[in-house]
Amino acid sequence: MNAFLLSIHVLAAILAIGPVAVAASMFPSAARLASDDPEKAATLQVLHRTTRVYAVIGVLVPVFGLATGARMGVLGDTWLIVSLILTAAAAAILVGLILPGQKRVVGALGSDQPVTVRLGMPTGMFNLLWAAVVVLMIYRPGSTTGVGW
Repeated sequence: MNAFLLSIHVLAAILAIGPVAVAASMFPSAARLASDDPEKAATLQVLHRTTRVYAVIGVLVPVFGLATGARMGVLGDTWLIVSLILTAAAAAILVGLILPGQKRVVGALGSDQPVTVRLGMPTGMFNLLWAAVVVLMIYRPGSTTGVGW
């Protein structure tokens, strides 16, 4: 059962968080292009929809991660607690900054409002937090996998 839960957790991370990271990273430059060329607005809408939909699917990652951690008896391990805190921070950035920012930009398309795209830094922070979580998941300090310090 551990292998099954871990497999679902890893697949969910790859298939859900990956598209969010890519779409959110592409959004700022696509927004600049769309502000100059209204015909590129469809690309921007697809990137926003991708970010939004896969963010919802991404809830499966910590759900299966917690289930896996509970089965393996590692919920109290420091590396996992730090990973959960980093995951919560990444989720807060996504829900509090990236998605509302994208919605604001998409809503301003076609209007006379100037579109200012300031999503590069929050998106970079989101991606950096997820990279740190991945490193902690692989490195797992104190694990018996032979990887760790």
